[in-house]
Amino acid sequence: MRGHRPKVGLLVAAAATVYATLGLVRLYTFRATSFDLVIFDQAVRGFSRFAAPTSAARGITLDQGMQFVQLGEHFSPILALLAPFYWIHDGPGTLVVAQAVLFALAIPFLWAFTRRRLGVPAAYLVATAYALSWPIAEAAEFDFHEVAFAPLLIAIMIERYQAGRLRACAVAAIALLLVKEDMGLLVAGFGAYVFVDRQRLEGGSFILMGLGWTVLAREFLIPAVGGDPKMYWAYDHLGQDLPGLVKTIVTEPLRVIGTLLTPEDKFDTMALMMWPTLLLCLCSPITLMAVPHILERMLSDRLHWWITDFHHSAFTVVILFCAGVDGLVRVLGWLRRREDRGLILAWSVGVCAVALTLLPRFGFDQLVHPTFYQRDPRAVAAAEAVAKVPSGVIVEAGNSFGPALSGRTTVLLFDHTPRNAPWVVADVSRAEFPFGSADEQRQRIDGLVLIGYRKVYDREGIVVLNR
Repeated sequence: MRGHRPKVGLLVAAAATVYATLGLVRLYTFRATSFDLVIFDQAVRGFSRFAAPTSAARGITLDQGMQFVQLGEHFSPILALLAPFYWIHDGPGTLVVAQAVLFALAIPFLWAFTRRRLGVPAAYLVATAYALSWPIAEAAEFDFHEVAFAPLLIAIMIERYQAGRLRACAVAAIALLLVKEDMGLLVAGFGAYVFVDRQRLEGGSFILMGLGWTVLAREFLIPAVGGDPKMYWAYDHLGQDLPGLVKTIVTEPLRVIGTLLTPEDKFDTMALMMWPTLLLCLCSPITLMAVPHILERMLSDRLHWWITDFHHSAFTVVILFCAGVDGLVRVLGWLRRREDRGLILAWSVGVCAVALTLLPRFGFDQLVHPTFYQRDPRAVAAAEAVAKVPSGVIVEAGNSFGPALSGRTTVLLFDHTPRNAPWVVADVSRAEFPFGSADEQRQRIDGLVLIGYRKVYDREGIVVLNR
């Protein structure tokens, strides 16, 4: 490993630069969004000031008030590790860069895992395939989420377990539990893999730890900070609660399988998750670690959980790459060709080629277009508009304006409900979340003008109001 450190370090640096460039350009050109970048920015700012990680933007939309503690939505105390970086630069850009670095830091552990099983050439090819993979591209494009920590910690867990360093593996597993309340499912899935790998006691311990933490976080810790544990329960079609869901799974398995495979979007997403390993991840028990999270997504009634967009697939991408490596080793063993370097190289090149062929379909494709780096007339007007808002005020901001204001104002999402904020920034020329049309936004602005707000800026459909 020592002789390869500069090369692996260069790959890490290159990957982090690409991810950060994608996120920062989106921020500069007003393609980033308040939901969810501003939410996390407000929470981490709270940590950085040794205060509660509150999010006014999320609290207001949930009717919980501006002092809503973000841990009541998703229990992610690991975000506190990012607080010191806000002492250097206080703003959403810090989160974008931090996520880029965290995603890239999974590469050395995936490289080490692959080198140990398949050799050095395969290690570089698989690490490159991960760096270019579509789940990472989609997550890097969608601003920032707690998933930033998951690939690194999962890579550490799997690599350290393979190296026989169970203590380091357990530490990484405990850290993974702090990423999000449902990460206990991944830890339990890892325990299932370890159990199948004939480490019965250790595997059972991981399973109990994972399931126990999920129950503790959902039923006790989230309510303790003012959250609703049922906020993300998305399975009423299968059961009103966890016991009801388990009962349906046991008594109506065909119904559950039907739910898992329909609509077709679910099958497409699962196929795209497996294809980067040329489906060899299906030959490895390491895939058991990913199964609970995949089921959590595909059995839900939430469309945005099923599809390839957004950040959800980044939780399991490292698992499936490691499973693909292990799956190849097992297949070669079954064929009694374990030392066949030609087959190993062919598969590794194929994995890298798949990652390259998928680039035009997902987020990294934007980076090769010069116009991506330029502010269009709307973005220029947006920059002028947010500059009209003074620092230190409360502002209702359209979804694409919040990130530019969050570092110096208290941002609330401009939505259907008036919040009586002294400043409003909105776009009446196109639909922005959560509105369904530009007309709805225009009506909201007209209503505010009627009750005394005055326009201080109006260009390219972007308006700034002050009361």
